[in-house]
Amino acid sequence: MKNYRVTMVSEGNAQLEEAEVRELAPHEVLVRNMFTGVSAGTERAWSLSMPNAKSNFPYMPGYSGSGEVAQVGSSVKNLSIGDRVVVNWAGHQLYSILGRSDLVKIPEGLDMMEACFAHISSFPMLGVRKLQLELGESCMVLGLGILGVFAIQFARLSGAIPLFAADFSPERRKLALELGVDKVFDPADPDYPKQVKELTGGKGVDAIVEVTGNAAALQTGLTYVARNGRISLLGCTRISDAPIDFYKYVHCPGIRLIGSHTMTRPKHESSPFNWTEPDDYNTFLKLLAAKRIQVKPLISTVVSPTEAHNIYHMLATTKNPPLGLVFDWTTMI
Repeated sequence: MKNYRVTMVSEGNAQLEEAEVRELAPHEVLVRNMFTGVSAGTERAWSLSMPNAKSNFPYMPGYSGSGEVAQVGSSVKNLSIGDRVVVNWAGHQLYSILGRSDLVKIPEGLDMMEACFAHISSFPMLGVRKLQLELGESCMVLGLGILGVFAIQFARLSGAIPLFAADFSPERRKLALELGVDKVFDPADPDYPKQVKELTGGKGVDAIVEVTGNAAALQTGLTYVARNGRISLLGCTRISDAPIDFYKYVHCPGIRLIGSHTMTRPKHESSPFNWTEPDDYNTFLKLLAAKRIQVKPLISTVVSPTEAHNIYHMLATTKNPPLGLVFDWTTMI
């Protein structure tokens, strides 16, 4: 059986390659991917071998998708051919071999293109969970890439009010307002920290989700977070190039900086504010089915995998790439 996969062969240079699908081991499952979502910020950093994202070329990018079970190994009992499943950590490719049988099933009736973001959405879900938001607390989301736009929806569902967001892009700020944010800010406005303080009665925001990975954004956020506030460090920092007076802005006001990388998750059993990946996938799918979150407004570009080279060239050379990028693998069947 012939497979097709996106391979990064050098910095910013992707190719669509052919390969053969090997035979399954008894415990493995073969999934035919329908859609895979691009995590633009992370995949750009990987493709450019940025600090804290060094890549060994060639490698296969991508880690979030949706597909149908095409084959099951002889010892797999809980999955059948045709089951729709969440695909994670498997790259951008037509066929994925997954070495486990506990894949999360996608309920009938859900849009598979929307469902391909289940894994990507679990990152901001974790970032918001770790803030331990209470009803009525104020919250700021810094950065409105794909993770940030999910984060504002999860923070809103968690009871954050008022809910703020900041991003340089006017289009992304407009989308945030449409998704329920109470007030948006342009970080280029030097007065915006003062405005945040004024809108919170001088207290500052109780909680911040830092999604940019930009040290300067964290530096600014520390000036308007409330005393004893929390900051969830969701964005992956590539360059720590902004000096922070930790005594003044962290130690004395009692600020909690919370590492929220997905690799901090429990592997087997969820605990309060720290859930496993499968449990967060199921939460995402339930929210999607209940129409309590929106995904379609986030999807801006859907392309055939044959366009992979152009997509990664664009990511390497464009400061503000499209928000939601999707490879449509149904065009390869």
